[in-house]
This record gives sequence, C-alpha cells and structure tokens, in this order.
Amino acid sequence: MKINQKVRLRRLCDRPSQDLRKRVGKTGQIQEFKMVDGSSVGLVVKFDDGFATWFFEDELEPVPELELAS
Repeated sequence: MKINQKVRLRRLCDRPSQDLRKRVGKTGQIQEFKMVDGSSVGLVVKFDDGFATWFFEDELEPVPELELAS
C-alpha cells in the first residue's frame, strides 16, 4: 500500500468504538505511515467526511481501479 492510495476499511482488529464501527466498508485515502510500536507500521486513512485515524494494513483492502472509475 502507498500514500494517496484509495482503500476500504474491511474489519477492525481492535478499538471497536461506535465511530469506527460505522466506517467498516467505507473508503478513504492513505495519508501517511505511522510507527505504532517498536516493529509495526500503521496507515493513517482519511475518509471522505474528513475523519482520519490509523489502521493496521490487514484491516484495509485496496479499492480496485475499476471501482474508482465508476
């Protein structure tokens, strides 16, 4: 995954707040990478409504280019 790539939130591993649960299935854009502990990297995703937070890579899936065009 890379900066500016469109992604879909497919699941939550942790932090299941109501605000995050309602975003499962929604798309956003990767803004930056974030060190989340000594060995893991998170991805900061900004959603269309302006909300942004970080996720582990396995919580996200790339949005196919064909889907972006439609």
